[in-house]
Amino acid sequence: MAAKQPPPLMKKHSQTDLVSRLKTRKILGVGGEDDDGEVHRSKISQVLGNEIKFAVREPLGLRVWQLVSAVMFSGVAIMALAFPDQLYEAVFDEESASSKTPIRLYGGALLSISLIMWNALYTAEKVIIRWSLLTEACYFAVQFLVTTVSLVENSRITTGAVLLLVSRVLFILISIYYYYQVGRRPKKV
Repeated sequence: MAAKQPPPLMKKHSQTDLVSRLKTRKILGVGGEDDDGEVHRSKISQVLGNEIKFAVREPLGLRVWQLVSAVMFSGVAIMALAFPDQLYEAVFDEESASSKTPIRLYGGALLSISLIMWNALYTAEKVIIRWSLLTEACYFAVQFLVTTVSLVENSRITTGAVLLLVSRVLFILISIYYYYQVGRRPKKV
């Protein structure tokens, strides 16, 4: 019995016909511009999204500020954990009469915040960077209020405490500035 020969392979005309290919791409929804003016090369890129949308146009000095913040939070946390009396004396210019436990708990909380700062330093996601900056601004605002109330209650204003308060206001302003700069929408070109 003779083996039957398969029919010759036929080339589809739609592969070579440019108009047909464009119609197919239009039906699939690829190759056209979306609402943001971006051209998708495939349906997969539409479904998964374009990572360029999530990339942050970083304001000048943002990464330096994040590094300074992470180092500062870590340094103060280690000092509060290891040398609670010296930290208290540096801020309030008096001996710590109470237990060291509250200061060490403060150091533990700062160490936790410093982990957030270190992780935010290595990410490119806009949301994480903004949340870390907002966390930092809120921390400095609360610290400013608590320190101010403590100084007013004790009626002792020292040079160290005034410098601390001024630095906290400066840190709040810098964090808020970067928070809004990272949140700005990029200008379309």
